[in-house]
Amino acid sequence: MSYPRLRAVLETVAAYKPSDGLHGPAERPRPLSANESPHTPLPGIVEAIARAGATVNRYPDPGCGALVRAIARAHGIAEDRVAVGAGSVALLQTLFQSVADPGAEAVYAWPSFEVYPTLAALAGVTAVPVPLADEAHDLPAMAERITPRTRLVIVCDPNNPTGTVVDPDELRKFVASVPPTCLVAVDEAYHEYVRGPAAPGALALCADHPNLVVLRTFSKAYGLAGLRTGYLVGHPHVVERLRKASPPYAVSTVAQEAAVAALGLEERLLRRVDETVAERTRVRDALVGAGWEVPESQANFVWLRLGPDAAEFGAWCAERGVAVRAFAGVGVRVSIGSAEDDDRFLAVADAWRTSRKAAEA
Repeated sequence: MSYPRLRAVLETVAAYKPSDGLHGPAERPRPLSANESPHTPLPGIVEAIARAGATVNRYPDPGCGALVRAIARAHGIAEDRVAVGAGSVALLQTLFQSVADPGAEAVYAWPSFEVYPTLAALAGVTAVPVPLADEAHDLPAMAERITPRTRLVIVCDPNNPTGTVVDPDELRKFVASVPPTCLVAVDEAYHEYVRGPAAPGALALCADHPNLVVLRTFSKAYGLAGLRTGYLVGHPHVVERLRKASPPYAVSTVAQEAAVAALGLEERLLRRVDETVAERTRVRDALVGAGWEVPESQANFVWLRLGPDAAEFGAWCAERGVAVRAFAGVGVRVSIGSAEDDDRFLAVADAWRTSRKAAEA
């Protein structure tokens, strides 16, 4: 049978696989694979969604004007420094497409956010992954891989899936070292969960570096994963061109209105983030106390160093009704959920260790 001729890269590029699935006899699934907020939307956000729902016979504002204004006001920056997209993934796609001259390369740490190599391949950009050092970005090694062909450098901070952060001084020096003709994107999808010296993030660096953009999302801390809304902050020259490269009407009216409402309720939402951070500490302490190797996380998940046992452990959890994210041969990422879901995961993890010890005896 003959089929339409599509791009050859589509035969080899990996499809995104959200989780290992749940197929065990659990009383209810425990969704700890996608780094979602365990909290349902606040009433004010639900009301905004309902109001916007009455207008969906009309196209949304293609410029996301009200949302851009709200983001700019929240960060104390000019509106021409903000671009909005259907999730930060859509903005990342726009970045890759916007730098995709023949021979262009993109440098990023690995393992990191799984969509980077896919977006690079689809854009025709050569991916240059740089191995992590102790689960963290090796910025000197990344700097060494930058060449005249490099058009994009991505720093995922905190890193997904390991949860580690970049030292702010090291990041500042790294950004300053990148040639001004190369775009640097700091992916801060989990920024709100960071505590300690790295908490301010990279936004303050944008004023001094026209080649720097910072991406954030409403999917994690703001609890709007199902509505797909993210934003980018950068120099007006860059933002204007990225807006041109983005499809019109990409962010629905419902998503725009919900995000505006979320920014208006930020104080209450960030109290929920504090709860997740406290739960993160509890879960990690329990795992470390039980003998697991778990680096300190600054995101809404923890990372288990499991190496060749990662796939087996992921399947073990799925069979017992707990969805986690296994990275074969490397490790397992476990989202922080409700205390009840986290306790179920800890019990399943403890049972796995007990089973392994019995098998090795």
